Amino acid sequence: MAAFNLSDYDSSSFILTGIPGLEAARIWISIPFFMFYIIGLLENFMVLFVVGKEETLHAPMYLLLCMLGLTEISASTTIVPKALCIFWFNLKGITVGGCLTKMFFLHVVSVTHSAILMTMAFDRYVAICNPLRYATILTNARIAKLGLVCLVRAVLSILPLPLLLSRLPFCASRIIPHTYCEHMAVAKMSCGDITINMMYGLLLVFIVLGFDLTLIAVSYGLIIRAVLRISSEEAHQKALNTCTAHICVILISCTLALFSNLTHWFNQGITPYVHVILSSLCFLLLPMLNPIIYGIKTKELRDKVRKYICRM
Repeated sequence: MAAFNLSDYDSSSFILTGIPGLEAARIWISIPFFMFYIIGLLENFMVLFVVGKEETLHAPMYLLLCMLGLTEISASTTIVPKALCIFWFNLKGITVGGCLTKMFFLHVVSVTHSAILMTMAFDRYVAICNPLRYATILTNARIAKLGLVCLVRAVLSILPLPLLLSRLPFCASRIIPHTYCEHMAVAKMSCGDITINMMYGLLLVFIVLGFDLTLIAVSYGLIIRAVLRISSEEAHQKALNTCTAHICVILISCTLALFSNLTHWFNQGITPYVHVILSSLCFLLLPMLNPIIYGIKTKELRDKVRKYICRM
Protein backbone atom coordinates (compact mmCIF):
# COMPACT_ATOMS: atom_id res chain seq x y z
CA MET A 1 0.00 0.00 0.00
CA ALA A 2 1.30 3.46 -0.81
CA ALA A 3 2.47 5.61 2.07
CA PHE A 4 0.42 8.68 3.00
CA ASN A 5 1.40 11.75 4.99
CA LEU A 6 -1.29 11.81 7.66
CA SER A 7 -0.28 15.30 8.72
CA ASP A 8 -1.76 16.63 5.48
CA TYR A 9 -5.21 15.67 6.71
CA ASP A 10 -7.27 16.77 9.70
CA SER A 11 -7.19 14.36 12.65
CA SER A 12 -10.98 14.03 12.41
CA SER A 13 -10.80 12.78 8.81
CA PHE A 14 -10.47 9.44 7.07
CA ILE A 15 -8.39 8.75 3.98
CA LEU A 16 -9.93 6.71 1.15
CA THR A 17 -7.13 5.10 -0.83
CA GLY A 18 -9.19 4.11 -3.86
CA ILE A 19 -8.14 0.66 -5.06
CA PRO A 20 -5.25 -0.62 -2.93
CA GLY A 21 -2.35 -2.02 -4.92
CA LEU A 22 -3.45 -0.42 -8.19
CA GLU A 23 -2.66 3.23 -7.43
CA ALA A 24 -0.38 3.48 -10.48
CA ALA A 25 -3.24 2.50 -12.79
CA ARG A 26 -5.85 4.81 -11.25
CA ILE A 27 -6.25 6.96 -14.38
CA TRP A 28 -6.96 3.88 -16.51
CA ILE A 29 -9.34 2.50 -13.88
CA SER A 30 -11.19 5.81 -13.77
CA ILE A 31 -12.18 5.50 -17.46
CA PRO A 32 -14.61 2.54 -17.04
CA PHE A 33 -15.83 4.04 -13.74
CA PHE A 34 -16.73 7.29 -15.50
CA MET A 35 -18.19 5.62 -18.61
CA PHE A 36 -20.34 3.12 -16.69
CA TYR A 37 -21.60 5.91 -14.41
CA ILE A 38 -22.59 8.27 -17.24
CA ILE A 39 -24.19 5.48 -19.30
CA GLY A 40 -26.14 4.29 -16.26
CA LEU A 41 -27.39 7.82 -15.54
CA LEU A 42 -28.47 8.39 -19.14
CA GLU A 43 -30.29 5.05 -19.36
CA ASN A 44 -32.13 5.41 -16.06
CA PHE A 45 -33.10 9.02 -16.67
CA MET A 46 -34.40 7.97 -20.09
CA VAL A 47 -36.58 5.30 -18.47
CA LEU A 48 -37.85 7.80 -15.87
CA PHE A 49 -38.59 10.35 -18.60
CA VAL A 50 -40.41 7.89 -20.88
CA VAL A 51 -42.50 6.38 -18.09
CA GLY A 52 -43.38 9.86 -16.85
CA LYS A 53 -44.42 11.04 -20.31
CA GLU A 54 -46.37 7.99 -21.48
CA GLU A 55 -49.69 7.47 -19.68
CA THR A 56 -49.89 3.90 -20.97
CA LEU A 57 -46.83 3.14 -18.85
CA HIS A 58 -48.38 4.48 -15.64
CA ALA A 59 -48.77 0.94 -14.34
CA PRO A 60 -47.38 -0.79 -11.21
CA MET A 61 -44.65 -2.69 -13.05
CA TYR A 62 -43.22 0.47 -14.61
CA LEU A 63 -43.57 2.50 -11.41
CA LEU A 64 -41.54 -0.16 -9.62
CA LEU A 65 -38.98 -0.05 -12.42
CA CYS A 66 -38.70 3.74 -11.89
CA MET A 67 -38.21 3.21 -8.14
CA LEU A 68 -35.48 0.68 -8.89
CA GLY A 69 -33.83 3.17 -11.24
CA LEU A 70 -33.94 5.92 -8.61
CA THR A 71 -32.19 3.71 -6.05
CA GLU A 72 -29.50 2.82 -8.58
CA ILE A 73 -28.93 6.46 -9.56
CA SER A 74 -28.70 7.40 -5.88
CA ALA A 75 -26.26 4.60 -5.01
CA SER A 76 -23.89 5.24 -7.91
CA THR A 77 -23.98 9.02 -7.33
CA THR A 78 -23.08 8.46 -3.67
CA ILE A 79 -19.81 6.66 -4.49
CA VAL A 80 -18.65 7.43 -8.04
CA PRO A 81 -17.99 11.21 -7.84
CA LYS A 82 -15.78 10.72 -4.76
CA ALA A 83 -14.01 7.77 -6.42
CA LEU A 84 -13.29 9.94 -9.48
CA CYS A 85 -11.93 12.70 -7.22
CA ILE A 86 -9.55 10.12 -5.78
CA PHE A 87 -8.49 8.83 -9.20
CA TRP A 88 -8.20 12.20 -10.95
CA PHE A 89 -7.28 14.76 -8.29
CA ASN A 90 -5.85 12.61 -5.45
CA LEU A 91 -8.51 14.03 -3.09
CA LYS A 92 -8.54 11.17 -0.60
CA GLY A 93 -9.63 12.95 2.57
CA ILE A 94 -13.18 12.79 3.93
CA THR A 95 -14.47 13.95 7.31
CA VAL A 96 -15.80 11.41 9.78
CA GLY A 97 -19.24 13.04 9.61
CA GLY A 98 -19.20 13.01 5.81
CA CYS A 99 -18.06 9.39 5.78
CA LEU A 100 -20.81 8.25 8.16
CA THR A 101 -23.43 10.25 6.23
CA LYS A 102 -22.41 8.69 2.90
CA MET A 103 -22.28 5.24 4.49
CA PHE A 104 -25.79 5.68 5.96
CA PHE A 105 -27.26 6.90 2.69
CA LEU A 106 -25.55 4.19 0.62
CA HIS A 107 -26.76 1.35 2.86
CA VAL A 108 -30.29 2.79 3.04
CA VAL A 109 -30.43 2.87 -0.75
CA SER A 110 -29.05 -0.69 -0.98
CA VAL A 111 -31.64 -2.10 1.44
CA THR A 112 -34.40 -0.16 -0.37
CA HIS A 113 -33.17 -1.64 -3.67
CA SER A 114 -33.47 -5.15 -2.22
CA ALA A 115 -37.00 -4.45 -0.94
CA ILE A 116 -38.11 -3.10 -4.32
CA LEU A 117 -36.83 -6.27 -6.02
CA MET A 118 -38.96 -8.23 -3.54
CA THR A 119 -41.98 -6.05 -4.35
CA MET A 120 -41.40 -6.60 -8.06
CA ALA A 121 -41.45 -10.37 -7.49
CA PHE A 122 -44.79 -10.00 -5.70
CA ASP A 123 -46.04 -7.90 -8.62
CA ARG A 124 -45.15 -10.68 -11.07
CA TYR A 125 -46.77 -13.27 -8.79
CA VAL A 126 -50.08 -11.39 -8.76
CA ALA A 127 -49.92 -10.70 -12.52
CA ILE A 128 -49.47 -14.40 -13.36
CA CYS A 129 -51.25 -16.23 -10.54
CA ASN A 130 -54.17 -13.86 -10.03
CA PRO A 131 -54.46 -11.78 -13.22
CA LEU A 132 -58.18 -11.01 -12.88
CA ARG A 133 -57.61 -9.21 -9.58
CA TYR A 134 -54.29 -7.62 -10.52
CA ALA A 135 -55.77 -4.16 -11.14
CA THR A 136 -57.54 -4.12 -7.78
CA ILE A 137 -54.74 -5.65 -5.68
CA LEU A 138 -51.87 -3.56 -7.07
CA THR A 139 -53.04 -0.02 -7.74
CA ASN A 140 -50.60 2.82 -8.37
CA ALA A 141 -51.45 4.31 -4.96
CA ARG A 142 -50.72 0.99 -3.26
CA ILE A 143 -47.40 0.71 -5.09
CA ALA A 144 -46.46 4.19 -3.85
CA LYS A 145 -47.29 3.14 -0.28
CA LEU A 146 -45.23 -0.04 -0.65
CA GLY A 147 -42.31 2.05 -1.91
CA LEU A 148 -42.59 4.28 1.16
CA VAL A 149 -42.68 1.21 3.42
CA CYS A 150 -39.51 -0.08 1.72
CA LEU A 151 -37.76 3.24 2.39
CA VAL A 152 -38.89 3.47 6.03
CA ARG A 153 -37.78 -0.13 6.69
CA ALA A 154 -34.37 0.65 5.20
CA VAL A 155 -33.91 3.80 7.29
CA LEU A 156 -34.90 2.07 10.55
CA SER A 157 -32.68 -0.97 9.89
CA ILE A 158 -29.61 1.10 8.87
CA LEU A 159 -29.93 3.89 11.45
CA PRO A 160 -28.05 1.89 14.17
CA LEU A 161 -24.94 1.59 11.95
CA PRO A 162 -23.70 5.21 12.16
CA LEU A 163 -24.76 5.32 15.83
CA LEU A 164 -22.69 2.21 16.58
CA LEU A 165 -19.71 3.62 14.67
CA SER A 166 -19.90 7.03 16.34
CA ARG A 167 -19.33 5.44 19.78
CA LEU A 168 -16.05 3.82 18.66
CA PRO A 169 -12.57 5.31 19.17
CA PHE A 170 -10.61 5.47 15.92
CA CYS A 171 -6.89 4.77 15.62
CA ALA A 172 -4.23 7.23 14.49
CA SER A 173 -4.03 5.45 11.13
CA ARG A 174 -7.33 6.20 9.41
CA ILE A 175 -6.57 4.86 5.96
CA ILE A 176 -9.59 3.04 4.50
CA PRO A 177 -8.55 0.77 1.59
CA HIS A 178 -11.69 1.42 -0.43
CA THR A 179 -13.31 3.86 -2.87
CA TYR A 180 -16.23 4.62 -0.52
CA CYS A 181 -17.21 4.45 3.15
CA GLU A 182 -18.63 1.00 3.84
CA HIS A 183 -19.74 -0.03 7.32
CA MET A 184 -17.23 -2.78 8.06
CA ALA A 185 -14.40 -0.97 6.25
CA VAL A 186 -14.91 1.99 8.61
CA ALA A 187 -15.41 -0.23 11.68
CA LYS A 188 -12.05 -1.93 11.07
CA MET A 189 -10.35 1.48 11.52
CA SER A 190 -11.36 1.44 15.20
CA CYS A 191 -9.08 0.59 18.12
CA GLY A 192 -12.13 -0.52 20.14
CA ASP A 193 -14.27 -3.62 20.24
CA ILE A 194 -16.27 -3.92 17.01
CA THR A 195 -18.04 -7.18 17.89
CA ILE A 196 -21.45 -5.48 18.09
CA ASN A 197 -20.88 -3.83 14.71
CA MET A 198 -19.95 -7.17 13.14
CA MET A 199 -22.92 -8.96 14.71
CA TYR A 200 -25.39 -6.29 13.63
CA GLY A 201 -23.91 -6.20 10.12
CA LEU A 202 -24.30 -9.96 9.77
CA LEU A 203 -27.81 -9.70 11.21
CA LEU A 204 -28.73 -7.22 8.49
CA VAL A 205 -27.36 -9.43 5.74
CA PHE A 206 -29.04 -12.63 6.92
CA ILE A 207 -32.34 -11.22 8.22
CA VAL A 208 -33.15 -8.20 6.03
CA LEU A 209 -31.66 -9.45 2.75
CA GLY A 210 -32.44 -13.06 3.65
CA PHE A 211 -36.08 -12.12 4.24
CA ASP A 212 -36.26 -10.42 0.85
CA LEU A 213 -34.62 -13.33 -0.94
CA THR A 214 -36.94 -15.82 0.78
CA LEU A 215 -40.06 -13.94 -0.34
CA ILE A 216 -38.63 -13.64 -3.86
CA ALA A 217 -37.98 -17.39 -3.94
CA VAL A 218 -41.49 -18.16 -2.62
CA SER A 219 -43.07 -15.83 -5.21
CA TYR A 220 -41.23 -17.49 -8.08
CA GLY A 221 -41.94 -20.95 -6.69
CA LEU A 222 -45.65 -20.16 -6.83
CA ILE A 223 -45.23 -18.61 -10.29
CA ILE A 224 -43.50 -21.75 -11.62
CA ARG A 225 -46.23 -23.95 -10.13
CA ALA A 226 -48.93 -21.81 -11.78
CA VAL A 227 -47.11 -21.80 -15.13
CA LEU A 228 -46.73 -25.58 -15.13
CA ARG A 229 -50.50 -25.92 -14.75
CA ILE A 230 -51.07 -23.96 -17.95
CA SER A 231 -51.64 -26.32 -20.86
CA SER A 232 -50.93 -23.85 -23.67
CA GLU A 233 -47.28 -23.68 -24.78
CA GLU A 234 -47.78 -20.09 -25.96
CA ALA A 235 -49.18 -19.09 -22.56
CA HIS A 236 -46.19 -20.81 -20.94
CA GLN A 237 -43.79 -18.70 -22.97
CA LYS A 238 -45.67 -15.45 -22.39
CA ALA A 239 -45.81 -15.99 -18.63
CA LEU A 240 -42.11 -16.80 -18.38
CA ASN A 241 -41.13 -13.84 -20.58
CA THR A 242 -42.70 -11.44 -18.09
CA CYS A 243 -40.36 -12.80 -15.38
CA THR A 244 -37.09 -13.27 -17.29
CA ALA A 245 -35.87 -9.68 -16.94
CA HIS A 246 -36.60 -9.60 -13.22
CA ILE A 247 -34.87 -12.94 -12.63
CA CYS A 248 -31.74 -11.72 -14.48
CA VAL A 249 -31.65 -8.51 -12.41
CA ILE A 250 -32.10 -10.46 -9.15
CA LEU A 251 -29.30 -12.90 -9.99
CA ILE A 252 -26.84 -10.12 -10.86
CA SER A 253 -27.84 -7.95 -7.86
CA CYS A 254 -27.76 -10.72 -5.26
CA THR A 255 -24.50 -12.25 -6.47
CA LEU A 256 -22.63 -8.94 -6.32
CA ALA A 257 -24.28 -7.79 -3.06
CA LEU A 258 -23.70 -11.04 -1.18
CA PHE A 259 -20.07 -11.17 -2.32
CA SER A 260 -19.48 -7.55 -1.27
CA ASN A 261 -21.02 -8.06 2.18
CA LEU A 262 -19.69 -11.51 3.07
CA THR A 263 -16.07 -10.92 2.06
CA HIS A 264 -15.74 -8.43 4.93
CA TRP A 265 -16.15 -11.33 7.34
CA PHE A 266 -14.66 -14.16 5.28
CA ASN A 267 -11.91 -12.41 3.35
CA GLN A 268 -9.07 -14.90 3.68
CA GLY A 269 -7.28 -15.40 0.38
CA ILE A 270 -9.10 -12.55 -1.39
CA THR A 271 -6.80 -9.83 -2.73
CA PRO A 272 -7.95 -6.40 -1.41
CA TYR A 273 -8.18 -4.80 -4.85
CA VAL A 274 -10.38 -7.67 -6.11
CA HIS A 275 -12.85 -7.05 -3.29
CA VAL A 276 -12.87 -3.26 -3.87
CA ILE A 277 -13.33 -3.57 -7.64
CA LEU A 278 -16.17 -6.10 -7.39
CA SER A 279 -17.99 -4.21 -4.63
CA SER A 280 -17.71 -1.00 -6.70
CA LEU A 281 -18.97 -2.79 -9.80
CA CYS A 282 -22.13 -3.62 -7.84
CA PHE A 283 -23.00 0.09 -8.00
CA LEU A 284 -21.69 0.61 -11.54
CA LEU A 285 -22.96 -2.37 -13.53
CA LEU A 286 -26.51 -2.56 -12.14
CA PRO A 287 -27.54 1.00 -13.17
CA MET A 288 -26.14 0.32 -16.63
CA LEU A 289 -27.42 -3.23 -17.18
CA ASN A 290 -30.89 -3.12 -15.63
CA PRO A 291 -32.48 -0.64 -18.09
CA ILE A 292 -31.00 -2.67 -20.97
CA ILE A 293 -32.37 -5.95 -19.57
CA TYR A 294 -35.85 -4.53 -19.02
CA GLY A 295 -35.76 -2.71 -22.35
CA ILE A 296 -34.94 -5.91 -24.23
CA LYS A 297 -37.51 -8.08 -22.43
CA THR A 298 -40.36 -5.53 -22.15
CA LYS A 299 -41.74 -4.76 -25.61
CA GLU A 300 -43.96 -1.83 -24.62
CA LEU A 301 -41.14 -0.02 -22.82
CA ARG A 302 -38.71 -0.78 -25.65
CA ASP A 303 -41.10 0.64 -28.26
CA LYS A 304 -41.69 3.84 -26.28
CA VAL A 305 -37.98 4.41 -25.67
CA ARG A 306 -37.26 3.83 -29.36
CA LYS A 307 -39.94 6.37 -30.27
CA TYR A 308 -38.32 9.11 -28.16
CA ILE A 309 -34.81 8.26 -29.34
CA CYS A 310 -35.96 8.54 -32.96
CA ARG A 311 -37.51 11.96 -32.20
CA MET A 312 -34.19 13.16 -30.82
